[in-house]
Amino acid sequence: MNVILGIDPGSRVTGYGVIRQQGARFDYIASGCIRVASTADTSLAERLKRIFDGVSELITQFQPQQFAIEQVFMARNPDSALKLGQARGAAIVAAASAGLVVSEYAARQVKQAVVGRGGADKAQVQHMVMAVLKLSKKPQADAADALAIALCHAHTQQSLINQAGAQSRTRASRRLR
Repeated sequence: MNVILGIDPGSRVTGYGVIRQQGARFDYIASGCIRVASTADTSLAERLKRIFDGVSELITQFQPQQFAIEQVFMARNPDSALKLGQARGAAIVAAASAGLVVSEYAARQVKQAVVGRGGADKAQVQHMVMAVLKLSKKPQADAADALAIALCHAHTQQSLINQAGAQSRTRASRRLR
């Protein structure tokens, strides 16, 4: 049994999704958003602290063994990309402080793993997350993205395990010849 925390970082809204993986089976545990007030008197440092504290609280509450986060993508606005990178950094430091290994996935890789197409839109991701985790209603978009990141991580880890098993079986069959 493996609990995975997925994070979709943002400087205003950071989505989170927590799933349990048991072999090829996935169970929904929780999802939601860490919302950071963006008023004129709220500094970037205060927003980053809120993200760090929020992710730290999630780690304490759900005790994940795995942590996955979306990689930074190049945005049209360099200032937005920089703020996104700082939000990711706050979440990553929370995970590293808790002793978790951080795994990072590109948005196209997440969409490919969950929907089967790297160019899928948010509605398709929401739909597939809902279907795979057998949810009765659509999760909020940022939470659905975070759940998709957790599912991508689970699929990637399972593929690596399967690949390692296949390689060891091949080596064993060569020794028997």
